[in-house]
Amino acid sequence: MLLFVLTCLLAVFPAISTKSPIFGPEEVNSVEGNSVSITCYYPPTSVNRHTRKYWCRQGARGGCITLISSEGYVSSKYAGRANLTNFPENGTFVVNIAQLSQDDSGRYKCGLGINSRGLSFDVSLEVSQGPGLLNDTKVYTVDLGRTVTINCPFKTENAQKRKSLYKQIGLYPVLVIDSSGYVNPNYTGRIRLDIQGTGQLLFSVVINQLRLSDAGQYLCQAGDDSNSNKKNADLQVLKPEPELVYEDLRGSVTFHCALGPEVANVAKFLCRQSSGENCDVVVNTLGKRAPAFEGRILLNPQDKDGSFSVVITGLRKEDAGRYLCGAHSDGQLQEGSPIQAWQLFVNEGEPNLKVPGNVTAVLGETLKVPCHFPCKFSSYEKYWCKWNNTGCQALPSQDEGPSKAFVNCDENSRLVSLTLNLVTRADEGWYWCGVKQGHFYGETAAVYVAVEERKAAGSRDVSLAKADAAPDEKVLDSGFREIENKAIQDPRLFAEEKAVADTRDQADGSRASVDSGSSEEQGGSSRALVSTLVPLGLVLAVGAVAVGVARARHRKNVDRVSIRSYRTDISMSDFENSREFGANDNMGASSITQETSLGGKEEFVATTESTTETKEPKKAKRSSKEEAEMAYKDFLLQSSTVAAEAQDGPQEA
Repeated sequence: MLLFVLTCLLAVFPAISTKSPIFGPEEVNSVEGNSVSITCYYPPTSVNRHTRKYWCRQGARGGCITLISSEGYVSSKYAGRANLTNFPENGTFVVNIAQLSQDDSGRYKCGLGINSRGLSFDVSLEVSQGPGLLNDTKVYTVDLGRTVTINCPFKTENAQKRKSLYKQIGLYPVLVIDSSGYVNPNYTGRIRLDIQGTGQLLFSVVINQLRLSDAGQYLCQAGDDSNSNKKNADLQVLKPEPELVYEDLRGSVTFHCALGPEVANVAKFLCRQSSGENCDVVVNTLGKRAPAFEGRILLNPQDKDGSFSVVITGLRKEDAGRYLCGAHSDGQLQEGSPIQAWQLFVNEGEPNLKVPGNVTAVLGETLKVPCHFPCKFSSYEKYWCKWNNTGCQALPSQDEGPSKAFVNCDENSRLVSLTLNLVTRADEGWYWCGVKQGHFYGETAAVYVAVEERKAAGSRDVSLAKADAAPDEKVLDSGFREIENKAIQDPRLFAEEKAVADTRDQADGSRASVDSGSSEEQGGSSRALVSTLVPLGLVLAVGAVAVGVARARHRKNVDRVSIRSYRTDISMSDFENSREFGANDNMGASSITQETSLGGKEEFVATTESTTETKEPKKAKRSSKEEAEMAYKDFLLQSSTVAAEAQDGPQEA
């Protein structure tokens, strides 16, 4: 059995250890000679702010060798080119690494405390080889989906000759565009060649909606003979590194998306990457919205420069992941769309704003919904609003003073309530409470209000009748429990009553069958049953106590336990093994003094009387537990017989 338990624990613990609150970038890509800056997030608790931070490299055998830590350690491999900076007020620390080489590629961990404790996050660093460029090569570094302009100079003798741009594919150059009107099919609709005026010896090639496949080496050429002018260009298309976002469970997050004025009039979207390159639309300006975000997402109107923001509240564990915002006429991600990226981590902590779950309001009545704000938001503006597809309409609210939901800084915490007077069907829907500073919206919490009709008088009377009946049922249940306890304490007393119950059952068995009648008769019999069983239970309980006290004075060969103090509750499991308290089983009297929660002492005394064997042959005895169970079953059988009698109608005493 012990082996089985240990096996289960070993199976569970690895799963638990993977749930780390530390968060950082999953992948980091760079080129030889460049630098990287890696930010890792942690819950900003008092302990976490002051504990050790580290950056280590994972080995083939599962270990992780520290390269740099917040305690001043720097390995020889990082000497002079790396540093680690802690920002406790933000709950982050940053690792900067310069002069990267391909040897730096590998699997790393950023974490807190001891390397092997699991408070860490896995990071993959990939350093690629830089392109072998000629001395006259012009390098263009542009983000995915953006626009690049490649400038190509030429001499006067080639001013009237053909201008062209080639891309090096393997060992051979492939024509992309030329001044005669040719356009490579891979660039159709997103490339043009501009020739400046006769006074300038320059032509330009403009490529829009850059794709990752556009990256590579290009060749500008003016003329087709040996006297032609040529210029090399290297185009690097960068996939945007996701911005890390660390938010709390049931909190809120805001994605600010700025794509530039060139896409100001193009449909915008926010999508979440699911698997591979697929990105499922969460919301877009064309009216689409994912059902999973209904009532807790809002797309704010875009500005003239094409920027917009998306607010998601009531964050769930499944909301974590990579999000992309972009612009495309279809309102969804397409190749070449300009994008921004975020990696959202949802921390399972308590949310800052405290609101009730879903609320039910009654037509025509008044509803008050509270929202508790902690002291950290004392300088923020608090608000309530009703959500719809296009926005969140502000509603009047009442500041009811300090909140009692927080144990610290009570005076600076606030309770702000939303009141709906004379509720109508139109009041049903999602409501938000939150904080903001000017036009910047901070944390938000969502509450759904359902509206139902007032209950009919009949159903209300039924519920009241059930409530009135509840006290009698509780008394009856407590009576049964008290009698059960007495049966366990003195099983022999109930065993003697068994014979009396059997005789009475045989005499009155024929009276146990009762025909069902009208609903009024059933109600009367139920009341008679309660009025009969409750006094009966109490009488039997009192009788059991009296007889038990009398018989206890004459019982021998039974261990007795007395507790001199009852000021504290003591579990019977505390006494399962008396050796833990310095006592010996069946070895005479002993006493143990133990400190109580009230500061006093309580003494546990166990005494064992000497026993004398008789010469009579021993009879097989049932254990006390078996006698108690049989006695209690007989009592229930007797009670059912009495109940059957009571259904015939109450009788005079």
